This record gives sequence, C-alpha cells and structure tokens, in this order.
Amino acid sequence: MDFWTRMEGRGPDAVVVDGVSVGPGSRVRLRPRSSRADIFDLALDGRVAVVEAVEQDEDGTPHLAVTLEDDPGRDLGEARLPGHRFFYSPEEVEPLAPDPGAERPVRVLVAGIGNIFLGDDGFGVEVVRRLDQVEVPAGVDVVDFGIRGMDLAYALQRDYAAVLFVDAAPRGEAPGTLTLLEPRLSDEGGVPVETHGMDPVQVLRLARELGRIPPRVLVLCCEPTSVLRGTPDEDVLVELSPPVRAAAGEAARMVVSVVADLIAESGGPGPDERPGEYPGERSVRR
Repeated sequence: MDFWTRMEGRGPDAVVVDGVSVGPGSRVRLRPRSSRADIFDLALDGRVAVVEAVEQDEDGTPHLAVTLEDDPGRDLGEARLPGHRFFYSPEEVEPLAPDPGAERPVRVLVAGIGNIFLGDDGFGVEVVRRLDQVEVPAGVDVVDFGIRGMDLAYALQRDYAAVLFVDAAPRGEAPGTLTLLEPRLSDEGGVPVETHGMDPVQVLRLARELGRIPPRVLVLCCEPTSVLRGTPDEDVLVELSPPVRAAAGEAARMVVSVVADLIAESGGPGPDERPGEYPGERSVRR
C-alpha cells in the first residue's frame, strides 16, 4: 500500500484504553510520556481534555486529537488551529467518567454560504449578517463561510447535532421563494478538493470522507432572480435583487425557528418527498 493510499484511510471511530472505549467527546486526563515531553507536555501534564477526533498517521498508528476542557479558546482547537489542539497516543491518556455537573449542550451550526460578488448568490451571507443582530438559541454557531468549502468541511467534524445551510439555489420557483430541504447523500465517492468553492452536497461528501457529518442536515435555500456563474464576460454584482433581499429578513426569522426545533426535537415524522436540485433531497414543510 503506497503512502497516499494509507493517508486516505480514515482513522478508527474509537480506541480502547484501559478497557474503556475512547472516542470523540470522551474526557481524558493527559499523561504525556517523559521521554518525548516538550514544554507543552510539561504544562499540560495532568490537565483534563476532551477528545475531538481519533486520527491515524501514515503507519496506521492512532492518535487522539484533544482540546483542553477549560480552554476559553476551545473553539479554535475545534477549528484545528495550533496552540489549542494537541495530539497524544492512547497510552498517554487516562479515561475519565463524564462530568455529571457539566452536561454538554446540543450544538447546531448555521452556515451561510455564497459569493457576495455574484448578486443573489450572496443570499446566505446576507442572512448571517442579519442574524448577527438577533438573539439565537444557546449552542447555535452562526458562521459566514462564503466560498470557503474546505473550512466548512472541517467545521462539520465538530460535535454538531445538526447543520443548517443557508444558500441561494434555482428550483424553478418565483424569485425570493424560500424552501427548506433535507438532502440525502449517495454513496458516490472521489470528491475533488476545492478550497475556494462551495457546493453544499460536495462539501457534505468531503466532510463524510474526512470523518463525519452531523446526524441532521438541512438546507434553507432561496430562489434567485438570476444566476451568475462568475465567467469572465460577467460583471461583478454586489447587490441582491429586491425579491431576494426582501426574503432575507424572513429567512433570518425562519432560521431562528428551525434551529430551536432542531435543539428541542427528539425525533418525529419524516418530511414529505419532493424532487429538486439536491440529490435525494426531501422537502420539509413548515
């Protein structure tokens, strides 16, 4: 097996340490080996951390990616930034019981996506801007991802229970029409990596190959007045059309309602079937 084939292999979902299954969300105490300890290891020895992922190197050896439980910048570690995310072997951690006094809240990601220089394609970005001015339920992260598909794929590796994409998508409706969809991914593989592209289905497939996607995935899309593709003969357009701009306010209110339902729900009837642009999608009537 060559190097790149080994690197494409996913790490295990969990490893067993002292008879305990340790995986994403597990609490552990760090016990770095003195033989390899550096200044960070000396400072982190004995600290409590939370496992974010189980990854493996080119030899297939598993390593635990962890963030410190009490790190105020823990979200930076979840975003894979150095200084807040650390790697330890299974032999360098002690499994701990869940903290009964610190129940982890349900987390939901609202991802605004689109290109603000392509007219109505910037709908998702505008909705996120409006959400900055309203109160959203606790545990909800509202992020403008723009066209940063790789960043979004990595963000989906976090312990989100659900993600709500906000996007512009032509579906043959009247301009400004809002539709809530639940896409279903096929088993198609071989996802090309586009660091500055944003196709929600492609991003979901890439995230799945990286390790996980949230259990619940919804897309709130708006029918654009016109579709720009960014070709050389097109002019830059930084404004939304009137129907789409008018829909952005209603979309922001709808996002707040949807994420509240996602947090509160414990299962319910499935959405109605409806064909459309996203493969295997289902339309969720509200």
